[in-house]
Amino acid sequence: MRLAPFLAAATLSLSLNSAAQADPDFWKYEWPNTDFTTNTVENWVEILSGGPPKDGIPAIDDPSFIKVSDESGINGREPVIAVEIDGQTPRAYPIRYLTWHEIVNDQIGDVPVAVTFCPLCNSGITFDRRVDGTVLSFGVSGKLRNSDMVMYDRETESWWQQAVGTGIVGKYTDTELTQLPTWMESWDEFTTRNPDGLVMAEPRYNRSYGSNPYVSYDSSTRPFLYSGEMPPHDIPPSRGSCVWAIRPGPSRVLCKAVKSANLV
Repeated sequence: MRLAPFLAAATLSLSLNSAAQADPDFWKYEWPNTDFTTNTVENWVEILSGGPPKDGIPAIDDPSFIKVSDESGINGREPVIAVEIDGQTPRAYPIRYLTWHEIVNDQIGDVPVAVTFCPLCNSGITFDRRVDGTVLSFGVSGKLRNSDMVMYDRETESWWQQAVGTGIVGKYTDTELTQLPTWMESWDEFTTRNPDGLVMAEPRYNRSYGSNPYVSYDSSTRPFLYSGEMPPHDIPPSRGSCVWAIRPGPSRVLCKAVKSANLV
């Protein structure tokens, strides 16, 4: 499935229909368990369909892993999301898989995690899936807000903004997920630092892993399905993509110029 050929057509079509469809009364048939009366959305037009329906982009549950020494199909400069939790073997989640699935529900030791990646805004963030003593599992809603993925939890079907890990619609509105130390780096960097680490194995889906379904997106004049203010300081809207990551140590927040490093 290649998304680039119909990005422009989808933008026009969805823009024409967004006002009519940006209404909980329209969505409640697809989301009968979501409490739309509780939300922090100022204008429902902010939330648009990205094209695929609920779970049209399938999240991965209980992924399989192999030793990094047994992985031979990933190029050294390909990006992975590294997750390192004290006392556990470091794990790498290749962007080649997350681009097609966006969410991985995993368990690392005693910590249930959601490794998330929005390919439209290049944001890779890992969250603790525990909220008030309940372990949540997350799926892809098919909705976008400010060109960023809207996740949902399967337990209450509340909606969550991926870039900040905050509930925006439903029972968990205003609830913040705990972010875990995570960052994006090249496969070579990860394996050099963690020769005994683990890497997520290729999912058993019929996808063109390793190819980019968003060809030409980086050179588009506006982000996909975004109507807000453009970036300041003359930064090109898509070419200036950065990855915000939380990493242990004195410097807690990093911004990598992934595009300039030719990692994607």
